[in-house]
Amino acid sequence: MFTFFKPPKSHPMVSILGIPLDVNSSFLRGAAQAPQKIREAYRSDSANYCTESGVDLNQNLHWNDLGDLTLSSMPEAFREIEENVFAQVDRKQHVLSLGGDHSITYPIIKAFARKYTNLNILHLDAHGDLYDNFEGNRHSHACPFARILEEGLIKRLVQVGIRTYNPHQREQAKRFGVEAIEMKDWKDGTTFSFDGPLYISLDLDALDPAFVPGVSHHEPGGFSTRQVLSIIQNLQANIVGADIVELNPTRDINGMTAMVAAKFFKEILVKLLPATSV
Repeated sequence: MFTFFKPPKSHPMVSILGIPLDVNSSFLRGAAQAPQKIREAYRSDSANYCTESGVDLNQNLHWNDLGDLTLSSMPEAFREIEENVFAQVDRKQHVLSLGGDHSITYPIIKAFARKYTNLNILHLDAHGDLYDNFEGNRHSHACPFARILEEGLIKRLVQVGIRTYNPHQREQAKRFGVEAIEMKDWKDGTTFSFDGPLYISLDLDALDPAFVPGVSHHEPGGFSTRQVLSIIQNLQANIVGADIVELNPTRDINGMTAMVAAKFFKEILVKLLPATSV
């Protein structure tokens, strides 16, 4: 377990949780190793702890890394994720989760929905993850947003960067009223407006594989690192939580993808911090 800071309990904080689960991956395992690799990249001597806005996260006492969850096998693992995340949300913490495959977003959002009744999600991904059932697994990493929407856990889902919709997923998106900007239609400078709290779910394969070779599903034609940073940095919203998922260290090259994930970690974390602390 890594613990960077232990600020006074009276301070508003962001809680970092590693969620090393990849049993719901449909193609390759390995994402369970990602939380440790993201932390190692964050602490690498090749970079520093500052965000691009100039905040030195190593000097900021308003966030705390709680380490990795120890999880049982499915389906108990989902209950454990939900309860551990809710324990933080119930204490009015913002939560940044490090996956893990994308299936973890479903139990995370179940926890957030117990606290927030009008939650929005901004979902960056190459895939819609809207399958009703994928290869016999309704909890596959290809299904989390179908589960979230059919249970009415959120008010609004905006998907960005999608470039793999098939007829079933298009029908699912229509059924649930998903707002999608497919990658073929993306325009730099696009801004987003959300009425109510916002959760960010960032699947690293939203990026072109040239920037993130360490993902299980290489889907050409995606975002650059700078484009995703621009989306994050320009968000004007009440961001209450986020996840970074689908880093697969077994496919990474010289830790390149882990460094990209660590960069996103810093830039998302600073958006989650109390405004008075930055």
